[in-house]
Amino acid sequence: MEEIKHTTVQVNGINMHIAEKGEGPVVLLLHGFPELWYSWRHQIIALASNGYHAIAPDLRGFGDSDSPTSISSYTCFHLVGDLIGLLDLLHVDQVFLVAHDMGAMVGWYFCMFRPDRIKAFVSLSVPFRPRNPTLKPIPTLRAFLGDDYYMCRFQEPGDIEAEIAEYGVKHVLKKILTTRDPGAPMLPKGKAFGEYPDNSITLPSWLSEEDIDYYASKYERNGFTGPLNHYRNLDWNWELLAPWTGVEVKVPAKLIVGDIDMVYNMIGVRDYIHKGGFKKDVPLLEDVVVMEGVGHYINQEKTEQVNQHIIQFFSKF
Repeated sequence: MEEIKHTTVQVNGINMHIAEKGEGPVVLLLHGFPELWYSWRHQIIALASNGYHAIAPDLRGFGDSDSPTSISSYTCFHLVGDLIGLLDLLHVDQVFLVAHDMGAMVGWYFCMFRPDRIKAFVSLSVPFRPRNPTLKPIPTLRAFLGDDYYMCRFQEPGDIEAEIAEYGVKHVLKKILTTRDPGAPMLPKGKAFGEYPDNSITLPSWLSEEDIDYYASKYERNGFTGPLNHYRNLDWNWELLAPWTGVEVKVPAKLIVGDIDMVYNMIGVRDYIHKGGFKKDVPLLEDVVVMEGVGHYINQEKTEQVNQHIIQFFSKF
């Protein structure tokens, strides 16, 4: 870990923190929520030792990168713009892309907007989600899953932040990162993160107290509003993406997902992945790997297997 280099660069109007290691073809790693560059610590070292230059930014709003105050500063165009700005600054024409969770959504946007900049994409947990012109995301989620569904609870500025503050950052991080419930995540008002204090939260072997301390140090200092603003743009992104309705994503791609991942178990997702819809929308999709007994935070839970899949896939190119 001490050998990972940390730099702050100016891209697309913000200061972005990046962690990097290695020399060779660039692999860009995009984290999810509530995570940081740190979620890729194992991948950075493995990729560097296999002849790649691994770069993991803190995405806009997260960690040591800037958090613009305006919610409208977190659209899909801002997020992909940050990445294009980073690659241009580093004089990198094309990258291998790996992304997880909310970062994987950014990854799919990147593939849609600038496929010329991506050699191949490994998405963890999240398949491509084609835009449905008749279903606006948040009203649709409210109708099917109710107001307590986590993406719905995230919409009102300050609401979930206040509840997080009551529980404390470490408790919230432990609760989210250790969940293995394949059902839709619900955050009931007033008891969003269970009982407190909850002494029953046992950290898995892949997540240490030191890891929680690192995450907590950044979230305690910078808060959750920047990361949550990514979710507060879901409806706005849906409007902005109207010109890409029906588009095919023409980037070589691979999906790796756990069979108890909440995303994999959402209504319709398994059928979309396995019954032709995913391949139709992403015609260069080469492989889907479903890991048995594995949850959402797959790149940390199954480090060695995920590293092998990534490196084997990229070695084809």
